[in-house]
Amino acid sequence: MTLDATLLSILACPEDKGPLYYFASEGFLFNPRLSRKYVVRDGIPVMLIEEAVSVDVSEKESLMRRISKEGIAPTFAG
Repeated sequence: MTLDATLLSILACPEDKGPLYYFASEGFLFNPRLSRKYVVRDGIPVMLIEEAVSVDVSEKESLMRRISKEGIAPTFAG
């Protein structure tokens, strides 16, 4: 399930208020600055800091490569 473009354009990390990257096929938003993923459940982004999932260095690098290779845009220009 994909998120509405209008919703995506305003989504920000609840902690650092910066833009996120949406990985639609896996159902999460990624914050590379804090190395965190926010899950999307039933089409609703779970934007609670305490429910965010931390990613390790190798997963972060892999996600950053995908962002670059697939041209995944940030939710807004930061």
